[in-house]
Amino acid sequence: MNTRSHHPVLGITMGDPAGIGPEIIIKSLADPEIMNLCTPVVLGDFEILKKADIDSSVLNKLVKTDELNCDFPNFPKGFLISLSSLNPDVTELDAPTPETGRAMETYINTGVDLALSGAIDALVTAPITKTGLKMAGSSFHGHTELIADRTGTDNFAMMMAGPRLKVVLTTIHIPLSQVSNLLSSQEITRIINLTQDTLITRFGINNPRLAVAGLNPHAGEQGMFGNQEADIILPAIKKAQEQGFDITGPYPPDTVFFHAVEGRFDAVICMYHDQGLIPFKLVHFRDGVNTTIGLPIIRTSVDHGTAYDIAWTGKADPYSMKEAIKMAAVQAVNQKKYGMNNGK
Repeated sequence: MNTRSHHPVLGITMGDPAGIGPEIIIKSLADPEIMNLCTPVVLGDFEILKKADIDSSVLNKLVKTDELNCDFPNFPKGFLISLSSLNPDVTELDAPTPETGRAMETYINTGVDLALSGAIDALVTAPITKTGLKMAGSSFHGHTELIADRTGTDNFAMMMAGPRLKVVLTTIHIPLSQVSNLLSSQEITRIINLTQDTLITRFGINNPRLAVAGLNPHAGEQGMFGNQEADIILPAIKKAQEQGFDITGPYPPDTVFFHAVEGRFDAVICMYHDQGLIPFKLVHFRDGVNTTIGLPIIRTSVDHGTAYDIAWTGKADPYSMKEAIKMAAVQAVNQKKYGMNNGK
C-alpha cells in the first residue's frame, strides 16, 4: 500500500459532469475533517470543477497534474488530475451526452488502474448514469459491472453500509418476478462468504454476526407461503455454520432489519434489491455508502444518483460523499492491518 497508515491516498472520480458529482466533491473537500483524513486524488475535469468551486478555495489546495505515476503521499494537500476538457456549458444540460459519458468512463477506468497499481489506496466514485455510459458506447450498466470487468473480478457483490445497518444483496437489478427462479444455495453461499471476509478485512470486525433474510412473508411460515427458505436458503446457512460462521436465519424480512439496527447483527444477507435497500435508506438516507465487495481494490460510492433536478443549483448535500470518503479511508487502513482474502 502506497500510503501512511493514518493518511490513505484516495482517488475520487468526478462522475457525471452534468450531475451533482462536481459540487459534492468540492463541498466535501472544503471540510477540514475530510482533508485531514486523506490525500485526495480527484480524477475529473479542471474547468468543470472550477465552475463548482466558485471561490477556488478547494482547487487552490490541490496540485494540478497530468502525471499518473506521482508519489501522491508526498503532497498531503491532494491532487487534481484533469482527464477531460469539456465545455463548461455541459453543466446546463440536465442530461448526459456521448461526450460526458466517455469522460465519466475515463475517470473510472483511470481510478481503477491507479488502484490496481497501488498508486492510490482506494477509489471513491461520484454518481454516473447508465444512460450516459450507453450513449458513450459502453456495454456496462454502471460502476459495479465496469469496475469488476476492469479488475478481472467475477466474484463480487453490492453492500450498502452505514453506522447502524449493513445489507448485502444476493440478486440486484432484476425484475421481482425473476428473483425466486434465480436464487440458489450456491449463490447465497457465495454472498455469505464475501460478506464474512469483507467484514473482517475491510471493517475490522473479528467475529461477524450475520443474519439471512427469508424470501417470503414470515420466512415461508413452514412452507405455507413458499419453500425457498427450506430448500434453498437454509442449506446455505447450515454450510456456513459448519465453517464456523456466526450466522442465523432465515428470518422474517419484516423483523430482521429491526434487530440489525438494534445491534444484534453486523450485516443482513438479502434476497433481492428492494428487500435490503428500503430499510437501509429508511435508516441511512443521508449517510449511506455503496461499497463493492469482492474486488481486489477498495471502492466506495455515494448511495444516490446524479440528481439532475438540483444539479448546479448549490443545493446538493455532500453528506453521503463525505461518508464514502471516510469509509474508503477506514477500509484502506483495515485492509493493511488485517489483510485481504477476497476471491476474484
